[in-house]
Amino acid sequence: MNVEIILSCISLFGTLVGSLGGILVSSRLTSYRIEQLEKKVNEHNKVVERTYKLEGQMLDVNANIKVSHLTGIRS
Repeated sequence: MNVEIILSCISLFGTLVGSLGGILVSSRLTSYRIEQLEKKVNEHNKVVERTYKLEGQMLDVNANIKVSHLTGIRS
């Protein structure tokens, strides 16, 4: 075989291996980053849910305070 053909085949093989390797590494990094973002979103959602519950409780407390002031009951 001609030397140029052998070199071009080696070059092609190296290019394919490098490209596929880069794609795999990039895919793993993207998956990792998405996983980390999902964890952050879950933590954020937990905070939002707790805040919503606390706001509901505060509405109840404020309503109880208004009722106690209107009826003259003191705790």
